[in-house]
Amino acid sequence: MDRRGIECAYTWISAARVARLLRRRFEQNAQDSGLTRSQWQVLAYLANNEGINQSGLADLLEIEPITLGRIIDKLRTRGLIERHPDPFDRRVWLLHLTPAARPKLSQLRRLGEVTRGEALAEVPEADTECLLKTLQTLKANLTDACDAQVAGPKRVNHG
Repeated sequence: MDRRGIECAYTWISAARVARLLRRRFEQNAQDSGLTRSQWQVLAYLANNEGINQSGLADLLEIEPITLGRIIDKLRTRGLIERHPDPFDRRVWLLHLTPAARPKLSQLRRLGEVTRGEALAEVPEADTECLLKTLQTLKANLTDACDAQVAGPKRVNHG
């Protein structure tokens, strides 16, 4: 591997490490909240997707539906999420936040702000803006690439 390839690999490894450290620091900041990072994540995604079904939320979170089911059961027990029957498909449950979840979401936002503030301490505002713009571009590029078909030889079905 040439020097540029090594630098590129190091960049991706560094990005993964930073992401892990952000998650770890958020968990530390949230340890007295009574919720796990996975539970926080479900609440945050559901707040932006009220009324989604469990399968759709699992897809958004990129986790298995059975894993999400366990998290939802715990959040229901705490009175933070409700399941409502889908009026068009009795096999499907639609997920909704309860009023009790709203203060938790406010707490989530505060914890996120604290964690971001710690991560971006001593980073000039211009660099922060550049970083965010670059990350948005990377996300868009990778989303488009993931949505596109994989390049390669076409399969032929000979029946």
